[in-house]
Amino acid sequence: MTVDEMFAAGKEKMEKAINQMKKEFSAIRTGRANPMILDKVLVEYYGAPTPLRQLSQVSVQDGTTLVIAPYDKTILKDVEKALVKADLGINPNSDGIVVRLIFPPLTTDKRKEICKDVKKVSEDTKVAIRNIRRDMSDELKKLEKSENLSEDTVKDNQDKIQKLTDKYIKSADDGAVEKEKEVMTV
Repeated sequence: MTVDEMFAAGKEKMEKAINQMKKEFSAIRTGRANPMILDKVLVEYYGAPTPLRQLSQVSVQDGTTLVIAPYDKTILKDVEKALVKADLGINPNSDGIVVRLIFPPLTTDKRKEICKDVKKVSEDTKVAIRNIRRDMSDELKKLEKSENLSEDTVKDNQDKIQKLTDKYIKSADDGAVEKEKEVMTV
């Protein structure tokens, strides 16, 4: 592995950590209806757990209601059971044709609790980024021995690793601040 390959791999891993954080943020409830909250809901369909969004059309109605229309109307009860089992904190309402999830307005305490979750996800992401930095530094030390890199080259690359880490840590912090603002907006 060369120094350039090491940087490319490290950057890719840090990018994946940020993307994972964004994906987790999209599943966090903010008081508005968001179909992404259903990504982890699995419905028992012909004996196999199947993602709800593959079995139905999901649409947002008036910003606070998700309407779930199963393509196969015979699985309506199974969809309801899966939603209750998923423990989203919202009770499904069915009219025999579609299932509605009505998102109640969040209390201030609930918003603060959600912000703690956002901070935890952000902190986990920053830990992952720092671990990638450590791995890159270890790889640089191996390269220093195997390729006889000069001290200046090693120092410059250590600085580059730190700058890359700082960039992604800032990205994680900015994402968390943005999500907290979204959660706290009434």
